[in-house]
Amino acid sequence: MPNNTHPPGNAQEALVAAEARFITNNPASKQQHDLAVGTLPGGNTRTLLHTSPFPLCMKQGKGAYVWDADGHKYLDFVGELTAGLYGHSHPIVREAIISTFDNVGLSLGSTTAHEQKHATLLCDRFKLDHVRMTNTGTEANLHALAGARHFTGRRKVVVFSGGYHGAVLSFGGGQPAPNNVDRDDFIVVSGYNDIEASVSAIAAESGNLAAVLVEGMQGSGGCICGSAAFLHAVQDAVHAAGALFILDEVMTSRLAPHGLGFELGLKPDMITLGKYLGGGFAFGAFGGREDVMAVYDPRIPGSLAHSGTFNNNTMTMHVGYTALSQIYTPEVSVAFNEKGDRFRERLVAVAKGTKLSFTGKGSLIGLHFTEDGVEDITCGEDVRGKERSDLRDLFWFEMLEEGFWITRRGFVAMVLGTPDEELERFVQAVAGFLERFGALMRV
Repeated sequence: MPNNTHPPGNAQEALVAAEARFITNNPASKQQHDLAVGTLPGGNTRTLLHTSPFPLCMKQGKGAYVWDADGHKYLDFVGELTAGLYGHSHPIVREAIISTFDNVGLSLGSTTAHEQKHATLLCDRFKLDHVRMTNTGTEANLHALAGARHFTGRRKVVVFSGGYHGAVLSFGGGQPAPNNVDRDDFIVVSGYNDIEASVSAIAAESGNLAAVLVEGMQGSGGCICGSAAFLHAVQDAVHAAGALFILDEVMTSRLAPHGLGFELGLKPDMITLGKYLGGGFAFGAFGGREDVMAVYDPRIPGSLAHSGTFNNNTMTMHVGYTALSQIYTPEVSVAFNEKGDRFRERLVAVAKGTKLSFTGKGSLIGLHFTEDGVEDITCGEDVRGKERSDLRDLFWFEMLEEGFWITRRGFVAMVLGTPDEELERFVQAVAGFLERFGALMRV
């Protein structure tokens, strides 16, 4: 438990004290960061993982836990941003890795029977006609958009403020990020869940629109769920405009047996996948209607090229297939996400009347610190200008001291095999934090 039995009277004082304890408690991580800046810009090759004053350096993971360079043990709530669904040492995953290495080998430089086997499983599970593999969700969305543009002969794409579709497809600030590709081709709708604004934006670009790209729940945007009415209205408007409806399920496919879109009754022309579906290895995929996916059929003159050295690498094809077919079965998906819903409901109850609120669905949870403690969050604009980053940072430091590894931005991705008592321990840790800083946290 954090050693602040007499917490300072304001948020800034509390944050300074928490950061000082962090520096004292993590000298090995600091030393590793100092080494890393010698060869990596900022000591980092994945921007999301950078935190000030320096990031923690993890040295080991086992089951649902990770250990840092200073020997501290944490329950893993980062969950590799949803990719770490299976934890760090699942015995079925381990056996699949060893078996593939011993009996198949690496990088065969050819098509293999197992890529067809994994593709068949993905098509059956997520209701696709055809699918193609990539290495990341970013690649999946890039190739899906390229396919949509080729199929329709148009360029423009409608996206939503707060949307994140990969490293070069980010719209968190209500406009394309500076490093985005094709920045001039995107129309950003400012209100996720705003049916009128969305339908209007789609209709206005009717003759130029190639696709709408949308998440059924904005992951990076704060675990904000799209309503069924909103998503169906978008789907209908897209088809009326003669464009393609692309549903980004890179994060959300784990929320229901056949993906979130299927649960909501959607029929997207294409979906994009990634994260946990590689069984712990780098993975992405995009698939959908047979006629749309045919733009990537190399037997057809004028088709698009789609290459990638590791698209069908043996390790991902075998381990991804094994994990999805043997571990994350439809039955497990249902039970796991029901467990997540119960967990989130406990957190919501504990945080009632404070500046902390929780959003999300199933095993994915977002936490928000706002001045007015807004609970009904339907889009990023609901919290913009009201967010308390100082309280969010303080919470992150304090939860580290309690033994919980979460993202600093406030995103929780549950890991299979997390003990129920650990979830309850987190609920109590949150309650303790809110009590400890009651004067700062009350609305």
